[in-house]
Amino acid sequence: MYALEKVDKRFPGVHALKAVDFHVNRGEIVGLVGENGAGKSTLMKVIYGAHQPDGGRIAIDGRAVRFQNPRQAMDHGIGMVFQEQSLIANLTVMENIFLGFERQFTAYGVIDWRAMAAAARTELAKVRLDIDPATITSRLSFAQRQLVELAKVLTIEGRVDGDLVILLDEPTSVLARAEVELLFGIVRDLTKRASFIFVSHRMDEVLELSDRIYVMKDGAVVDVVDRADADADAIQHKMVGREVDKEYYREQKQKPHGGEVLASFEGVSLEGAFEDISFELRAGEVLCLVGTEGSGREAILRALYGLRRPTSGTVTVKGRPVTRFTARDGVGRGIGYLPRERKVEGIVAGMNVHENMTLAQLPKYSVGGVLRVAAERRMARDWIDRLGIKTPSERTDCAGLSGGNQQKVVLAKWRSGGSDIFLLDHPTRGLDIGAKEDVYEMIREMSDAGAGILLVADTLEEAIGLGHTILVIKDGRFRKRFDGTPGRKPSLYDLLHHMI
Repeated sequence: MYALEKVDKRFPGVHALKAVDFHVNRGEIVGLVGENGAGKSTLMKVIYGAHQPDGGRIAIDGRAVRFQNPRQAMDHGIGMVFQEQSLIANLTVMENIFLGFERQFTAYGVIDWRAMAAAARTELAKVRLDIDPATITSRLSFAQRQLVELAKVLTIEGRVDGDLVILLDEPTSVLARAEVELLFGIVRDLTKRASFIFVSHRMDEVLELSDRIYVMKDGAVVDVVDRADADADAIQHKMVGREVDKEYYREQKQKPHGGEVLASFEGVSLEGAFEDISFELRAGEVLCLVGTEGSGREAILRALYGLRRPTSGTVTVKGRPVTRFTARDGVGRGIGYLPRERKVEGIVAGMNVHENMTLAQLPKYSVGGVLRVAAERRMARDWIDRLGIKTPSERTDCAGLSGGNQQKVVLAKWRSGGSDIFLLDHPTRGLDIGAKEDVYEMIREMSDAGAGILLVADTLEEAIGLGHTILVIKDGRFRKRFDGTPGRKPSLYDLLHHMI
């Protein structure tokens, strides 16, 4: 059994963990839920050895342990599958799987690549992934990379004698249902040798997979629930400390748009991604693109922003045809882009909150090439207050914020810069229910202010609830347009019928 007893952890200005008691039995799957900023990530990092507790005791099978780093945790059978993924994109799959443990394949300074590939196939078989171990990791789908992450963690099995404890940090956040079911089947099979700690904001998945569920709020465990006794509404209430707004998607605040055309596609194609796509995005409109993974939705956003150049068709922004496709030009046209992988493309880790907020508008905050830092900080403090961003100060490293607060920083970057076209790619991915409500409120506010919003939602329910207009994309082609006016919104079946 793995146990934490009265574990405490503080950072400057933040009491992240408050006398936390937590245990995992052999072969058990334990769910861990809470709002962004509740302490889940800090708890996971303490378990994994990335943080050392300031107080309390950690024990494995009754014996006290203290890890100075993740390598020591791995030596005790503890591994972590990261939400944002830790794989190095330009390395091969087998290099990623055995990164840091290449010595077992090395003789006289030369790596036996054939032996490494054979060993990698053994690990990949554990997660039912049939790919060439020599494949460059960047060429894999997100779901495949997630399984490679798990295979990498499972290499610990050959280096330790005891049972494993595997931490799963939002492993299903962008997976399709079939991929989720595959992952859950693998996890259940692995409980013969491993225990799991499963962190997710998708309550239905937590209830489906977990044997017990820990609920955290403000750095403390506020409840522990057996699956048989678990109630989703009761758990969510304990997470947020209040009743969840039943008007969840703010549909009553949805107003007719009917504004000017801010952007349009006319017969636009991008080879290998989508074909002959046409639509108009109007001021005040929330236009949702729905479809399965790989349908072309995300590529449409990236083409409008300027990250990808279409192979044919006409893209128009504010009445002018677009001829230059770069991110810089997109920003100059007043387009703000909130990407799916916020830690890779949304924020710059190592830069603080006010630096991230002004990154797209530095000329506004500089004189003679010298930044006006005081003005940056004043602006950042204003947006921290307006959006309710939880951060010790505007000088805090953005990488240290919770996912929901990082998302708010990215939105503040574009809103403070005067963007009036927003491209939102899974804006609520990995966010808890309270943070999602905040994002929905912001989307309604931006719509009311006349912004045009092109949204790839995290769920179909989200698209239905938020959208003025819903376009179904299948295999890169436009299939169906739905009116999202309250009272006339399509059903889940209506969308699925045209998606699959």
